[in-house]
Order: sequence, then structure tokens, then C-alpha cells
Amino acid sequence: MAEKTLHEARMSRADVATQLRRLADELDPADEDGDTDDVEGEVDGGIEVPVGNKRVRLDPPEEIGYEIGVREGSSILRGDRETVTLTLDWKPR
Repeated sequence: MAEKTLHEARMSRADVATQLRRLADELDPADEDGDTDDVEGEVDGGIEVPVGNKRVRLDPPEEIGYEIGVREGSSILRGDRETVTLTLDWKPR
């Protein structure tokens, strides 16, 4: 069974950067000393990803798939448009 949780919003660049940092911190939860013991958000090696007003519990392995794509386009009706797509995928532990 596949379940998809999606949240879309318009945000400032700074707010988007904050959301990406939160995701990065979940994936690599070392504190300032490099210690991963008792780091907030880490649940038995899993992560909790914020999606809108809820958190989704995921269980990624140590190595995950990473893909980034950039699309630049132009149309008469919509004008110029740029899109960055980031995909992370894995088989749960």
C-alpha cells in the first residue's frame, strides 16, 4: 500500500532554506560536538519529516538515493519558469 502525504506552500527563500535545513538535520542528526546521542527528532535511528502540520515517521538506511533536477522553461501564456526538484529514496530498514 502506498501512502502519499503532500504539502504545498509559497514561502520566502529564507523559510524554504529553513525547511531544507530541518530535513538535513533529521537525516544527519549530529549536534555541535558531532555526537548523535539523544539528538532531538531521532527516533530509534528513524527520522520524522515535517509535512505541513503533521510529522511523518520514516526509517532510512545509512545510504539513500539522491537526485536533483533543474528545469528552465518559457511559454507565451505562463512566462519564464524555473523548477528545482529534489528526490530522496530508499528501502526502509
